[in-house]
Amino acid sequence: MTVAAACGRMTSEIVPRRKLPLIPCLGVLAVSAALAAPPAPTVDLSSPVGLWNPIDPDTGKPTGAIRIYEVHGAFFGRIEPDGPVDSHSERCTRCTDERKNQPLSGLVFIRNMHLHNGEYSGGDVLDPHTGHLYGCEFKLIDGGHKLVMRGFFGISLLGKSQTWTRAP
Repeated sequence: MTVAAACGRMTSEIVPRRKLPLIPCLGVLAVSAALAAPPAPTVDLSSPVGLWNPIDPDTGKPTGAIRIYEVHGAFFGRIEPDGPVDSHSERCTRCTDERKNQPLSGLVFIRNMHLHNGEYSGGDVLDPHTGHLYGCEFKLIDGGHKLVMRGFFGISLLGKSQTWTRAP
């Protein structure tokens, strides 16, 4: 028996002959669909819009996920769930505005930031653990792969900075 005959015999034992022409067609369709799929969206590194991971200065590891988004030229930051088991039970009990008792997951804690001379400022940031509002500014560094966010009381000198990395 030849190799071709043996292969034909094996194929016919596994897949009935009437379905054989369908298999190459499915392969061609799969390749065509992959080639026709739109390319993955690219990240605009000149904009803060996207998903960010704040970095713990002590451990150097991400401490959560923050989504920055834009509405009519103003930028906002929302706490995103860390994973599928992220609890919605933790709430902003110390907040004093409309965010009082809102779940921390999904909470908009940065509001009304505007671009001024390459930096984002003019808005505020909420510390959900204390309920205090602070002035806020941030800027992109490292070609847009990192963001330095500074919360301050009154003037920028009286504040604290945090570095975030853009999530992949």
